[in-house]
Amino acid sequence: MLLPMSPSTARPSLRDRTREEVFALIRDSRDLTRSSLVELTGLPSSTVSHAVTRLLAEGRVTESTAQGKGPGSGSGRPGLILNAVASATRTGAIDFGHRHLKVGLGDDRGNVVDEETVALNVDLSPVTGLDEAARLLRALCERNHVASLACVVGGVPGPIEAKTGLVCSTTTLSNWAGVFPARELEDRLGVPALVVNDASVGAVGELYHGAGRGHRDFLYIKASHGIGAGLVVNGQPYQGGSGFAGEIGHIIISGRPELCRCGNRGCLEAVVSVPSVREQLSHTHPHLDPDSIELASLDDPISARILNEAGRSLGAVLAGLCDLVNPTLLVIGGELGSSGKSLIDGVRASVNRFAQPATSAAITVLPAGLGRRAELMGAAQMAGALVHR
Repeated sequence: MLLPMSPSTARPSLRDRTREEVFALIRDSRDLTRSSLVELTGLPSSTVSHAVTRLLAEGRVTESTAQGKGPGSGSGRPGLILNAVASATRTGAIDFGHRHLKVGLGDDRGNVVDEETVALNVDLSPVTGLDEAARLLRALCERNHVASLACVVGGVPGPIEAKTGLVCSTTTLSNWAGVFPARELEDRLGVPALVVNDASVGAVGELYHGAGRGHRDFLYIKASHGIGAGLVVNGQPYQGGSGFAGEIGHIIISGRPELCRCGNRGCLEAVVSVPSVREQLSHTHPHLDPDSIELASLDDPISARILNEAGRSLGAVLAGLCDLVNPTLLVIGGELGSSGKSLIDGVRASVNRFAQPATSAAITVLPAGLGRRAELMGAAQMAGALVHR
């Protein structure tokens, strides 16, 4: 006589398997509706509805009204959106800027639950930057009673080879050249780590949490002490064949005399960057300390003109990228992206002037929805995704 299988050896029912498949889709995506689940799975709407109802009852997902509609949405009432509920799992998120370090604790849904920011010359010493990042993460864990992290994701302002994780720059991040930052973090923290270019990380932050929500093709520009681009193509981050896509800071603007740290003259980041803009402002505002000018706090006509001209110079380069990639959105992040309307208007003016009319007509230009937190939020989002791989 066959004995019944014990609960530990019984196979899950078809309904249970379907429910887990639906949950995996909701967990790995964001803002799905019941109708989109039907399209993605090919299952009858009644089957999807039953699975979602069970998941709601179990407290594993939430259903809420959509905050906004993406491009191409109809005028009808938006459907309710589904998102997975975060677990107690915690991850680490790091944003290595040229002159700052942001560190955060994330959950497995890509949200930042606590964070710290310190002023630090990250370019000067990779050892100091990595040590400080590890120290701050440990302090955040202690403050939030977190015993261990599942993984860590970070972004650095330089090119990183996708296959090896090696920093490959002798100019923008010269002291980091030859360093494997992910390995260094793993040695310090004892958990899996991933480190990629910061603009790519910022693009992920804007895609899931910021201005990029609802857009499948857009460019995120981190405009700060350096200039870099993160590309989102068909809803996915695009890093190129070796991981170096978006290294636009050293595109040369013909006729410009500014000397760049790479040794060339007229590089985009030498013409349009926080140090360059601050230097111009120090001439017109001699009472201000050029090293500590807060761009967003300036609202006089001279500052507006300088920022608008910086935006026009940046937009002239971006216009060519727009003709190539055909995005629906340009997101301007970093400190310059947060400086106000004048710079964004300048970018828009040059895109209209230099991009093909059909291309420019389809593009919206916006400041980063997350402001200067795009990179930290993107790192947390990527870390949350790693938990479920």
